[in-house]
Amino acid sequence: MTNDYGIRAGVRTITALVQDRPGVLARIAGMFRRRGFNIASLAVGRSESPGLSRMTFVVEGPQNIVALVAAQLDRLVEVVQVTDITDKNLVWRELALIKVRTTPETRSEIIELVGIFRVNVVDVAAESLTVEITGGQSKIDSLVKLLDEYGVQEVMRTGRVATLRGSLVTGGSDGEFEVGSIGMTDESGSGLGPVGDSGSV
Repeated sequence: MTNDYGIRAGVRTITALVQDRPGVLARIAGMFRRRGFNIASLAVGRSESPGLSRMTFVVEGPQNIVALVAAQLDRLVEVVQVTDITDKNLVWRELALIKVRTTPETRSEIIELVGIFRVNVVDVAAESLTVEITGGQSKIDSLVKLLDEYGVQEVMRTGRVATLRGSLVTGGSDGEFEVGSIGMTDESGSGLGPVGDSGSV
């Protein structure tokens, strides 16, 4: 079951603006852990403001209880702002590095396959190939599943990073944004596809 923006029920997306201080991440994660919530993914990095970092974490749990914990987080000295953006109009992405086993016979076939997903090949070795893919969860899951046939050796995923949309247009079920939905078309009259990922799988 999903909400109006395609997010699975029981899964909440929380963003937090926090001070760059040692131990802040551990305190926030510990608060959810002590209450029995599973953090499905967590991404953190420097924000647009010096001295502050922005976190995006996906928490599995009932909406009312997660909202209560989020309110408690907001009282921590190091936390500037906490927002549950699950039910709002948001855009999200995830990045993954996938290392797959190759042979001289399969390398060109794999490169052709990953080209459909518009990924970047970041490393080529004698017996492996590593690609970088950015997109929604379903896009990354689909590529991993297809590469399993050749032997996936390692998958590293960042987890979700998310922000509210500046657009009035509602996003798709996997954080995608269709330019064509607001009437923007190419010369042929067809929609241009998702911003920054035209024609993506």
